[in-house]
Amino acid sequence: MITTVETTDIFRGAFFLCHGARLASVRINPAKRGTVVAFLIEGEEIDRLDLDYRRGRATVNPLLLRETLNELRDIIFTRLRKQSPASLESYAGAKGGDNHDRERENRGDQEER
Repeated sequence: MITTVETTDIFRGAFFLCHGARLASVRINPAKRGTVVAFLIEGEEIDRLDLDYRRGRATVNPLLLRETLNELRDIIFTRLRKQSPASLESYAGAKGGDNHDRERENRGDQEER
């Protein structure tokens, strides 16, 4: 029986995908405290896998987990870039960064050697 679960935990989502589940969709919601990303995952035995995960009995191939996490991150950042490139630029500006923050004269917190 195929079950569907929605999670905002990227590690939990990657764990399900490592065990044969399928990523059905990704939902991105801007919020006051940051962007919330939810993964809709479907597959067989998700209930059992979820119970193992929550009880700390989950096992996974660490290389596969790393690759899956990187794939999920790539999906998130690709969607965020497509969604609103201007908001990402304004975020960098609000955090004190700009397009020239790597140039030597803009490194006010580092001494010249």
